[in-house]
Amino acid sequence: MSRRMLAALAAALTMLGLVVVPASASSPVAAAAQTLTWTSDENVTHYTSAPTTAVAGETTIVFENSAATGNDTGMLHTLTFDTSTPGYNHDAQVNITASPTDANNGRHELTVNLTPGKYRYFCALPGHSSMQGEFVVTEGGGGEDTTPPVVTAKVTGTQDADGNYVGSAAVELSATDDNSGVDKVEYQLDGGAWTAYTAPVVVSTPGAHMVHYRATDKAGNTSAEGMASFTVVEDGGGGDTTPPVVTAKVTGTQDPDGNYVGSASVELSATDEGSGVDKVEYQLDGGAWTAYTAPVVVSTPGAHMLHHRATDKAGNTSAEGMAHFTVVEEGGGEDTTPPVVAAVIEGTQNSEGAYVGSASVKLNATDEGSGVDKVEYALDGGAWTAYTAPVPVTALGEHTVKFRATDKAGNASAEGSSAFTIVEGSGDVEPPKTSMAVTGVQNSNWAYVDKATVTLTATDTGSGVDKVEYQLNGTAWAAYTAPLEVTAVGTHTVTYRASDKEGNVADARTGTFTVVKGGSGPGQDVCPDSDLRATVIIGGIDSQVKNVDIGNGCTINDVIAENAEYATHTKFVRHVKAVTRELVTNGVITSDQRDRIVTAAINSDVGTQTAKAV
Repeated sequence: MSRRMLAALAAALTMLGLVVVPASASSPVAAAAQTLTWTSDENVTHYTSAPTTAVAGETTIVFENSAATGNDTGMLHTLTFDTSTPGYNHDAQVNITASPTDANNGRHELTVNLTPGKYRYFCALPGHSSMQGEFVVTEGGGGEDTTPPVVTAKVTGTQDADGNYVGSAAVELSATDDNSGVDKVEYQLDGGAWTAYTAPVVVSTPGAHMVHYRATDKAGNTSAEGMASFTVVEDGGGGDTTPPVVTAKVTGTQDPDGNYVGSASVELSATDEGSGVDKVEYQLDGGAWTAYTAPVVVSTPGAHMLHHRATDKAGNTSAEGMAHFTVVEEGGGEDTTPPVVAAVIEGTQNSEGAYVGSASVKLNATDEGSGVDKVEYALDGGAWTAYTAPVPVTALGEHTVKFRATDKAGNASAEGSSAFTIVEGSGDVEPPKTSMAVTGVQNSNWAYVDKATVTLTATDTGSGVDKVEYQLNGTAWAAYTAPLEVTAVGTHTVTYRASDKEGNVADARTGTFTVVKGGSGPGQDVCPDSDLRATVIIGGIDSQVKNVDIGNGCTINDVIAENAEYATHTKFVRHVKAVTRELVTNGVITSDQRDRIVTAAINSDVGTQTAKAV
């Protein structure tokens, strides 16, 4: 696909909301204590480069997917931090989409605050699920000391010809720190608990062993974990010193993106040609090590990791292996995004914002994935209760309501909280009456040419109007003092309300209008050379769906772009599914029409010639 065609397609997708452009490299970003950089190219199995460690604190995240990093085709990638899988930190909200053809030429950055622990990152695009990894964040230092200690291990003892330690081995740890000084040294033997190191660790149990170790200085900086591995044999040597070989096999019904639908089953097998296999163990999603006796069935939607190991009868333990996979609900794609939940406190407010007489707490939750399963609230520190209807509160004084929501895939939102105060009622309880008028020159589609003027009015026959406020396109509430002149091209929404001098607030009302550039006819045309066929036709197959303008001058055929280059037929079908899903969301087509278009794409040969050529 040519760079010019990619740019045009990216522009059309942006109008549909399929491309999200985060804070760019050209936007002012406050300097952070450290910078972590990810890069990607045309590969869909791994990032070109990614960090493995970091220090807690303010951090600049840089994600570059550009020609400079090896992407010459305009392929989209995302850098998304996991916010739901157990065992990882979920406090950094990172979800960057980058392409060499976007406004920043594929380089984006934002600032987050990292805390000690482990983070998981991945590419959220369908078919790119193998692009994932982890990095560990250690405690930040105090003062100017941000350098962790240096810690080393030395294994001593009598060794046989094969390098095994006869009878026992001693592990001696030493650590140095040139700044604040070493505070503590710790070790972990064969996956056990972390233990303070005070003297050489003597190991006499026959078999393979691993000692992990780390050190922390007085400024709180912790070194990366090191590891010493060795094998102890009984006096006289010989015997079995080779660990077992263990493998994992994941089975189940998979969707086109490689996700397992409903559930996945992990089968472990181990062999040992020496003393024989003694035990096989697994660890699911960072949980406890568990004896393996039968295939492990996982049905919880989301990304999963299963570590595994085996030990033979001579005590030799294999290195840990890992199988990673994703489970999605039947009939749906992968849903790892929690619901969005918000609280609205309603009632008559006085000039200080307190509610007069009573208040009603309304909770609203939405989930674009598997759907909302339940909404809960806790009032004034009480028990969590299922939310089914607005909660009336009449007790005078200060109140706090906490709220949360869970979707059908099991993703739970973070807890939200709203505080409010109820005072005794008095006098005027009727809110002002409000209205909005939009004026300007309109074209044949009722869009305003070049500019629109918004006038808000409010009247109150009781205590009188105290203030009028508005929100333009979802921004913060602002005081209305004079008519608003809106010149930005596009669709705009004005939300407005008024309060009287007794604190009664009118319900917020909303008005919507569109501004277009003069001389552009009914609106901007993103696709001046549109595909104007009467119906949506893909590779010669007629879906019988009307080929309408999607609202920006592009038709459905334009954004499907059947004549573009696709690596495989499957990638083309995924593209059509993504485009039509947005068209349904934006009310351009119905779900039934989307099914007909996707069926036409599946039955077409678009992408098959490219695949054969490769």
